[in-house]
Amino acid sequence: MTITKPASGEDSGSSAQQERRKRILDATYALASEGGFDAVQMRAVADQADVALGTLYRYFPSKIHLLVSALQREFESAVDRLNAKAIPGDTAADRVIHVLKRLTRGMQGDPQLTEALTRAFMFADASVANEIHGVGMSMTAIVTHAMHGGVPTDEDITDEDIAIARVIGDVWLSALVGWVTGRSTANETAAHMDTAVRLVLR
Repeated sequence: MTITKPASGEDSGSSAQQERRKRILDATYALASEGGFDAVQMRAVADQADVALGTLYRYFPSKIHLLVSALQREFESAVDRLNAKAIPGDTAADRVIHVLKRLTRGMQGDPQLTEALTRAFMFADASVANEIHGVGMSMTAIVTHAMHGGVPTDEDITDEDIAIARVIGDVWLSALVGWVTGRSTANETAAHMDTAVRLVLR
């Protein structure tokens, strides 16, 4: 099964516009990795991406739009990686846990970036609905792919599968917030997700 990614700004517009958007998001990643949420200032992003500040605001109306779009791209990249290989595990729970642990370890490996992306997601309001929807669709795609092990066609994914994936995605994001805010350790986050996934998919 191939996961269909939600449409994003990177899939539309001229090649020059796509390249400009990529440079902006690359600059956002670099600044966030160096200094977290506070380091991502719109003028600094514009300077590093070599675009005018007004151009940056035409692409992303606010810092929150920018960081949530970066989170969406992070998840879209995970979708691409999942499409490229089989997922190990004998059960749906085993496969989902494997994927979420890999995703979590990757994000925990860059704590400043993860802090910035997660804080932006927490602060987002209704004006960022499209970007939030894109994040949710990618997360649902990641989980449903793992549930089925990459075997069925898109038509085989049921409404119940999607509902389960959304619940797991919400729990995972909540667990990530707990780690970012220091309420839980990396091991506690992994254990929490293991328990949650096995309860939902038992």
